[in-house]
Amino acid sequence: MTFWQLIIREIKAIATDKAIALTLFGGVIFYSILYPLPYLNEVPTKQPIVVVDLDHSSLSRELIEHANASPKLLVAAQVGSITAAQQLISESRAHGLLVIPANFKRDLLTGKGVTLAYAGDASYFLIYSDVIEGLVTVGMDLNQQIQLKSLLAHGQSRQKAEQTIDPIHLNSVPVFNKILGYTPYVVPGLFLLILHQTLLIGGAILGAGQWRKQGYWSDVGAVKLVCGRICAFSIIYLFFSSFYVGYCYYLYEVSLLANAITIGLLMLPFILATAACGLALSCLFTRRDLPTQVVLLASMPILFVSGFVWPIGLIPEPLVWLSQIVPAIPAIMAMLKLNQLGADWSVILPLWLHLWLLFAIYFALACYGFTRHKRPQLID
Repeated sequence: MTFWQLIIREIKAIATDKAIALTLFGGVIFYSILYPLPYLNEVPTKQPIVVVDLDHSSLSRELIEHANASPKLLVAAQVGSITAAQQLISESRAHGLLVIPANFKRDLLTGKGVTLAYAGDASYFLIYSDVIEGLVTVGMDLNQQIQLKSLLAHGQSRQKAEQTIDPIHLNSVPVFNKILGYTPYVVPGLFLLILHQTLLIGGAILGAGQWRKQGYWSDVGAVKLVCGRICAFSIIYLFFSSFYVGYCYYLYEVSLLANAITIGLLMLPFILATAACGLALSCLFTRRDLPTQVVLLASMPILFVSGFVWPIGLIPEPLVWLSQIVPAIPAIMAMLKLNQLGADWSVILPLWLHLWLLFAIYFALACYGFTRHKRPQLID
């Protein structure tokens, strides 16, 4: 059997195996829709809040109108007690609470300090953050308006009064995540993790299901079989990678700062190292169901130590070092720096060499494992 015939046989074996085909083809397509789905609305807006107005003055009503006009808030109800407001929040009819104290207007006009009480439903962190940010912004805006009226009443010009209240003007311009959304932030690393997990599972299932059987793989040398299998998976994942990094990036409006050639150079050692890792992993199992369980159990720790959903500095150092044996970790870091942050190739060169090193290690382990599994058959 020639090497190209071996690659064709491997691709046929992958495509005709229902478990592998479902994991690879079905999983890649299914997860490309499922995982980004929660982030399509980007950021929460117009979150319902309940207001407890204990002052009932013109100034408190103005504050409520400002809150309702905020792009982040929607005044869903006004009640007379905190207990009633808590009931609405517990029923999910509101996600935030604003309490305007009694004598609110009188204390402000007499120059006394006033404390506004804010609260939010922390069951959903993004909603909670949005509610609190909206309420704080509304309170600060009203405070500036009151200060402006006071300065104008004391004879200051409007221009000088505005400079006194707000001496620093910030011009915030997003550089890398221009729409300030979660999809461009989460999708790049998540897609690489999906490619990594499905490739590991596919490679491990294929090998684990063949050790106790006779087939074309029994007549091929271990090194040749490893090379042919890696090439077969690499050809398939060449199309999967193009689908994710090409079409899906465009579909979900993910920024593309690197050119196709540079991305291809990065994806090459990532796919090779992951395929070799999957083949080495297959040598540890003789049951087809075990590789899927092991890889899925490891998926969440890999997600966190990859550095794009949780800061690396908050992860124990031993876990960070241990995670470097996983091909997805340097690949995700390199992709984010290269494609999302616009870094030069020299910045990711150590990570790129790291992937090639992992490929060499897992290739050697796969050849050793395949040789040990084939040895009893050759003796017989």
